[in-house]
Amino acid sequence: MSTKLVPTPGQTVGPFYGYALPFEKDNELLPPGFPGSIRLQGTVYDGAGHTIPDAILEIWQPDADGNVVQRTGSLVRDGYTFTGWGRGAVGNSGVFTFTTVNPGPTKPGAAPFISVALFARGLTNRLFTRIYLPEDTEALANDPLLSSLDPERRKTLIARRDPDGGLTWDIRLQGGDETVFLDFQ
Repeated sequence: MSTKLVPTPGQTVGPFYGYALPFEKDNELLPPGFPGSIRLQGTVYDGAGHTIPDAILEIWQPDADGNVVQRTGSLVRDGYTFTGWGRGAVGNSGVFTFTTVNPGPTKPGAAPFISVALFARGLTNRLFTRIYLPEDTEALANDPLLSSLDPERRKTLIARRDPDGGLTWDIRLQGGDETVFLDFQ
């Protein structure tokens, strides 16, 4: 006797973050007000331009001198040590915020960037992208990833500098200004 198998629905990410993933000071790679610290903020939008209230972002970055943190213990926030990693939940308004530093270039002439992973409802897998600093136009022009993109698509990866020195960078999951997402095999 043969049994007909019925496919089960695909699994999606979330929305179940509130009780399991956040931890104290998870979005503070450095404490707010720490010398050299900046605020990285932005909004996550869906394809229709509506904010997404239940996403989580993770960021990884080098310190201000371009050194990649290689110590264990990124979950421990001692108030002094730059961890190089953070996780931040998007609030009901779709806005995320991190306290971090401007990343330095990891090698001379390289464009500094922050690596991002995004988890959100409706996504079967997390999405990867980058945030580039806007100032060094020569380094941006020579960056292998950015130079491989159409000029209109490049701008989705470059943050805006705020008057207070912080960075603003928005994520658009679909649409005409969709953020460039990276595919890792």
